Amino acid sequence: MSFPHVLVLTYDHEEDPHAARVCELLAERGARITMFNPENFQRTSRVDLFYLEGAVRRHLHTGGEVVDLEDFTAMWWRRPMPMVPDPALTDKAIAEYTVKECQALLTGLWEHLRCPQLPARESVFRKAGHKPYQLALAAELGFLIPETVITTNGEAFLDFHDRHDGRIITKPLNIPWVEGVGDGIMVTRPCEPVAARDVTHTDALRFCPVIVQEQIPKRVELRVTVVGRQIFAAEIHSQVANRARFDWRRYDTHVTPHLIHHLPDEVAARCLVLMDRLGLRYGAMDLIVTPDGRYVFLEINPNGQWLWIERLTGLPISEAICDLLLEGA
Repeated sequence: MSFPHVLVLTYDHEEDPHAARVCELLAERGARITMFNPENFQRTSRVDLFYLEGAVRRHLHTGGEVVDLEDFTAMWWRRPMPMVPDPALTDKAIAEYTVKECQALLTGLWEHLRCPQLPARESVFRKAGHKPYQLALAAELGFLIPETVITTNGEAFLDFHDRHDGRIITKPLNIPWVEGVGDGIMVTRPCEPVAARDVTHTDALRFCPVIVQEQIPKRVELRVTVVGRQIFAAEIHSQVANRARFDWRRYDTHVTPHLIHHLPDEVAARCLVLMDRLGLRYGAMDLIVTPDGRYVFLEINPNGQWLWIERLTGLPISEAICDLLLEGA
């Protein structure tokens, strides 16, 4: 058995409690951990790729150490930040060009590592995170999904609005926030109902796509975290607070009960099949349980958060992630 050595791609270790928790567990089990954030790659790190006499050697210089990339037994794509140019590059065009070239180098580097990767190789989990693809695949596998239109067409939006008597919600296709608005503030874009005033601005849809879905009545919402072949399902009683009725991310954990949920065998099996079809070894699914007991699939985040679920329910999700990262050794 090789000595476990895990590469963790994330932002500042102290600011990412999810990475900190799992790395603590890895260290307790004797694993070596290399933390790497490509954000400041140009300033703080170097890469060497040698192709000599039929052999390939690849080295990462970071954190004061030189690491042979063949030494890694697992890689965890946690939450690395986008690369920024070195301030020494004062020409904007040159700076942007060098960042693109460096990013291409690292993308290829991670893609071709031979060790297992969590949640998957980047090319796989990027595709898996595409919401239209998820919905089509989930429906194919037998999940109930909300009636949905994804559109840049105001007339299609209005037809859908009338079909559901205005009881619809909207959510972003890909990025749930806008940075640098007005005075540089960040504006989040949660799932929210459509108000009467919104209908008067449908022509603006031509600028940006939106996901529009029927409102599904909720008994509880579920966060179903899948780690390898283990399923950790938690109920989020979002309906007890008016603020969280449409998007549980607005909840107050002090007043929103979180409980362990036991998925029916059929639903659990379908979750695992979806993971297999998406090529993921980790995923955080959002589902609704309706008042009459139906399970409705909403989406899956290939790298979604879990730590608050673990703390409120006791589900050992971090332990499961640690176990999965050590399988490569």
